[in-house]
Amino acid sequence: MLEKLILDTRSYRRFYQEVDVKTDQLNKLIDYARMGGSARNAQPLKYMILNKAEDNARMFPFLGWAGYLAEWKGPEEGERPSAYIICLLDTSLSTEGDCDLGIATQNIMLGATEMGLGGCRIASFSPEIRNEFSIPSHLQILLVLALGKPKEIVVVEKLDADSDIKYWRTHDQVHHVPKRSLGEIIVRKSVENSN
Repeated sequence: MLEKLILDTRSYRRFYQEVDVKTDQLNKLIDYARMGGSARNAQPLKYMILNKAEDNARMFPFLGWAGYLAEWKGPEEGERPSAYIICLLDTSLSTEGDCDLGIATQNIMLGATEMGLGGCRIASFSPEIRNEFSIPSHLQILLVLALGKPKEIVVVEKLDADSDIKYWRTHDQVHHVPKRSLGEIIVRKSVENSN
């Protein structure tokens, strides 16, 4: 069950835009984030929820969508996210939040998958988001999560030694993501020669 949830939790960039993500669903996802670990238990992360069509339309132009797909400018109208969560670091509580952010966003993504939703972590965004959504200066914008009901298929591919790590799309819009093998990422302890 956990393995399937992890394997099904992919980065989705195309959605059924007409399928709403409800505020109570977003609150639940943020509650999952809240319950994750936090360095020194400082709990410095805060979140802004956007799930109204007009707010989503305001957010969309500020985002970069897929660095390896240079010709793709992001999802078309009708395939855009139904919600966003802006992840923020409250600098009055801590100046460090990277570890917390990884834990929190993975909890959100796993929860979204369990709800039949999907998402994408977006670190490529315009700083103008701050003014557009009146984000106070003590809150550092770390990441934007795009969420919705996935409209695309994402396939994990084996990454061979001579392969490229870049994801790609086929003509039928199936998104392919190469992953290193388990054997390649486990560092084995050196075995001393015994004479």
